[in-house]
Amino acid sequence: MITISATPVGFAPDEITTSESTRFARLKWVVIVDNTLPAGRQVNAAVCVAAATSVLVSGLLGPDGQDADGVDHPGLPWAGCSILGASAEQMSTIREKATDAAGVHVTDMPAAAQETRVYDEYLEQLSQTPVGGLRPFAISLVGPRKDVDKLVKKLSLLP
Repeated sequence: MITISATPVGFAPDEITTSESTRFARLKWVVIVDNTLPAGRQVNAAVCVAAATSVLVSGLLGPDGQDADGVDHPGLPWAGCSILGASAEQMSTIREKATDAAGVHVTDMPAAAQETRVYDEYLEQLSQTPVGGLRPFAISLVGPRKDVDKLVKKLSLLP
């Protein structure tokens, strides 16, 4: 997993407005998945970049909740997250453009993460591959709504 972000991206406490539509959030979160992967690998890649993103982007998760029986449930992303599909070529282009976009947080999952079963082997492969040679299986972007929309403008929701 690679996180590429020059400056921290996140929501200030006063921006977390769970009573409004996600369309009013200042930042937009999308996860882009290689649409040529089998469904299970798509889901794995999306979950992996989402997990890393939720830790690295402040204010992304809403408050914990409690059901009618008093059972606690952890907070979920209050600002929403769209899961989009793209070709490998589109994903590489988007990653490159996103890393140059000010204020956009980028987390990606290179193919090597699914090609190894030992994390240290993944890190070894990663250390030996230039960023241009890393085929992303998933990319998570969080940034100003108009900037993220521009980056993903022709992508569709993953079916």
